[in-house]
Amino acid sequence: MLKMICKCVLPAQSLVWKSFVQKSRRTHHTEETTELGSRKEMRSMPFITYLSGLLSAQLLSDEQLISGVEIRCEEKGRCPATCHLCRRQGKEQVSPSPVLLEITRVVPLYTLIQDNATKEAFRNAVMSTYWCTGKGDVIEDWCRCDLSAFDENGLPNCSPLLQPELRLAPNLEPSSTMVAMEWLDIEPVIGCKISDFIIQHKKVEDPLEAEIYTGEVLSFADDLLSGLGSSCVVAGKRHADFSHSIIYSVVFKCLEPDSLYKFTLTAVDSRGRRSDSSFVSVRTSCPMVDDSKAEEIADKVYNLYNGYTSGKEQQIAYNTLMEISPSMLYRVQHHYNSHYEKFGDFVWRSEDELGPRKAHLILRRLDRVSTYCATLLHSAVIQSRTDTVPYLFCHSEATRPANAVWHSSLQDTKVTCVEKLMSIPRNTYGDSKLR
Repeated sequence: MLKMICKCVLPAQSLVWKSFVQKSRRTHHTEETTELGSRKEMRSMPFITYLSGLLSAQLLSDEQLISGVEIRCEEKGRCPATCHLCRRQGKEQVSPSPVLLEITRVVPLYTLIQDNATKEAFRNAVMSTYWCTGKGDVIEDWCRCDLSAFDENGLPNCSPLLQPELRLAPNLEPSSTMVAMEWLDIEPVIGCKISDFIIQHKKVEDPLEAEIYTGEVLSFADDLLSGLGSSCVVAGKRHADFSHSIIYSVVFKCLEPDSLYKFTLTAVDSRGRRSDSSFVSVRTSCPMVDDSKAEEIADKVYNLYNGYTSGKEQQIAYNTLMEISPSMLYRVQHHYNSHYEKFGDFVWRSEDELGPRKAHLILRRLDRVSTYCATLLHSAVIQSRTDTVPYLFCHSEATRPANAVWHSSLQDTKVTCVEKLMSIPRNTYGDSKLR
């Protein structure tokens, strides 16, 4: 009979424990007795002493150990005070509680099972639970769903289709006309096969408006990688820096400045299922403004307004102010009022020289400038710069058949990528000129 002082055994270790107990019953008795007259007293033996005896007697060899589990004859910690067997006779000191078994490496749980049939059944159950939500079988690198694992559209749903997470590309800061988006590939090692990503973008005039206008919808594989899309939208693909994951990217290069855009991403698997969509809303930067030119126009308009204004000069001033962008007009007004305030405000002078109708046509264009950009356009100095940034332009040589379901994985598509340089103009706003 084997008595344990205290048990601190993990579930995986309990299998090994049971195996050891069964083997030890056939080879060794753990009970020791002492003669006390005619009565025999049973004395409990610490399990670590018992294991040491088995090892020294070569009754327990390395071949009997199960993969991933070993015995360490060490003493760590103490038994709880509630365990009366821990106390030695005649001593108040508590006996240490040994660590009997420790996991030395991570192995699948089913490898601890010795019976081959049970091990295979356990392996299939674990694989099905992890990759196929327990509703199908793992066949090579895909899930074969059970007959009961179909959704209301008749599509198999035992292999979960994750939601891609769309985000701004950290290496490409948005500009007045460019926004770069990226996302991680969500195709698992086993299970569903991602055949395409659907990218949708639209300009949002009013964030509270109903979702009526759907915007432009592009297929990452059919439109962007195949080169059928416009030059304003380019696709990219690269591997993550610290993993084997694939990062897909899309650069939108022809957007309108100071505008709110909503970008939506949806994954499509080889069976035709669509994932839940993720979206990002981004407002592009304020329009580019040539501050030196704006100051020149302000001087020109002042000279046209100064003194007697003929009809020809009025028409020249009107045409000049109508041809420039609203942001440039805002900056012209700023310079005019800064330099020539004593000759009258820009709005008043325009109404006086051009008349209320023409002045209204000019000045109402200032309402198109957002409050945020209007604040920046009040800066003392606006300087322009051009950033040159690299980006990956990718395209595929293979063409997919039209109006056919593509059952292959997007990862299997042969893609050629070339690094290109993109010039991005930007404005810098400040109170003083940069050195």
